[in-house]
Amino acid sequence: MITTNLRKFYDPTFVASDQYKESLPDLQNGPASLIEGANVPIQQVGISNFKLPLKYPVPSGELLTLETSVDGYVGLDAGKKGINMGRIMRTFYKFKDDVFHPDKLKEVLEAYKEDLDSQTAFLKLSFSYPMMKQSLRSDYSGYQYYNVSFEGKIDEYGRFASFVHLDFEYSSACPCSYELSEHARDTRDIAAIPHSQRSRANVTVQLNEEIFIDELVEHCREALQTETQVIVKREDEQAFAEMNGAFQKFVEDAARLLFDELNDDERIRDFVIRCAHFESLHSHDAVSRICKGIPNGLR
Repeated sequence: MITTNLRKFYDPTFVASDQYKESLPDLQNGPASLIEGANVPIQQVGISNFKLPLKYPVPSGELLTLETSVDGYVGLDAGKKGINMGRIMRTFYKFKDDVFHPDKLKEVLEAYKEDLDSQTAFLKLSFSYPMMKQSLRSDYSGYQYYNVSFEGKIDEYGRFASFVHLDFEYSSACPCSYELSEHARDTRDIAAIPHSQRSRANVTVQLNEEIFIDELVEHCREALQTETQVIVKREDEQAFAEMNGAFQKFVEDAARLLFDELNDDERIRDFVIRCAHFESLHSHDAVSRICKGIPNGLR
């Protein structure tokens, strides 16, 4: 039947009563007969990249509020049509005023399991973390930003695991290119410049106990020595060139240097490192990946 007397405008004065809300259709939570395709479990269903400001602790004891992108998922059992996607965000908003660190994710995940009647849950918080960085020789300093993620999951046995992801950018001067350049100078009196390039280490750690992001950054700085700079004057640029000469590294060297540094911190249970050198010599990248190697650990 076609109704011709429909109101054609939105009524801002309408108030939805509890009885009216109960009458609304809910296909997502409908019977299994509504399932399209194979009636099998789905490992992750939810929403990605909803944003809000969250508070994080810093070594000074203060709190830092940062815009955070949130991915929240739960597992969907066979026989269930879908989930109420809005509950992913509404459940998270119950914790919006809390202070976040990796272990905090467990509370949110348990709430996801309860609110969405699921056996498993996954959560990832991604943000850009600022740290003030002093220039190498001048009196300037500026903010260096690090891409960081806190990731947590609870499996069907109730086991919780959390991880911290950090992207660390550095310069890598090629030892082979340096030697070839020196050879050209020494044997033929030819000016030659060894190649170096911006590089990135993607570090993922699983913790035995809490660690500040600042401390993880310091591990990377100590291992690699040639972090990219923020504010640079001529004396800083010269110092950076000297640092690249003193700390030349292949991509294999970078991975092993980070391994050595992280492996000495007993707060870090497990880790995996991926180093990529975005070559200025080649049209491709050089990549090395290394893990701590504990049984059933990160790979």
